[in-house]
Amino acid sequence: MIPQSKDFLVRISFYWKPLFTGKYLIVTNIISSGGMLALGDCIQQSREKRQTPTKIRDWKRTGRMFAVGCTMGPFMHYWYQWLDRVYPGKIVKAVAKKVLIDQLVASPLFGAWYFIGMGVMEGHGWRKGCTEFKGKFWEFYKADWCVWPTAQMINFYFLPAKFRVLYVNTITLGWDTYLSYLKHRDSQHVDELVPEDSSLSPPSATALDDKL
Repeated sequence: MIPQSKDFLVRISFYWKPLFTGKYLIVTNIISSGGMLALGDCIQQSREKRQTPTKIRDWKRTGRMFAVGCTMGPFMHYWYQWLDRVYPGKIVKAVAKKVLIDQLVASPLFGAWYFIGMGVMEGHGWRKGCTEFKGKFWEFYKADWCVWPTAQMINFYFLPAKFRVLYVNTITLGWDTYLSYLKHRDSQHVDELVPEDSSLSPPSATALDDKL
């Protein structure tokens, strides 16, 4: 059984290894970026549905999250390549510089990209996305500093460069769930305030005229 299992793993590796090398690596990074952001939204919508059982799952919202995540993939791909080229090696000083630059430059850019991209996908335009990002920036950025410095230290110190984006996209599932919550929190509160019973709806103008 052991030799057969080994042969099976060798055959499987023949197919998955190209996904992390050469021209296929960027495709892997794009799909994983979109897929994990969409999965995070699915988890968040499941939480919302437990809180409000009448809530209907919004697959278009998940699709928008997937699309925005895919657009982030190429930037992440080339961003980490640039960091590794400018600060090569795994000495503590180089790793610390990469983590600091990632936090000061990439994190705000990714946050803006996410909110503006979602605003555009929702049909609200980039201006409303900018306004929403400004309103939620400090909440987003404080949470970002609590999560990513440690995660990126592990990324830059222990992992090969070709696995950086995949690693980020894998451990970011909890972070993506938080992003979905932060983005759709206000709309969820609005939905909860809207009464389902039509008898609670405002009286019509005709009814008011009859009373007068």
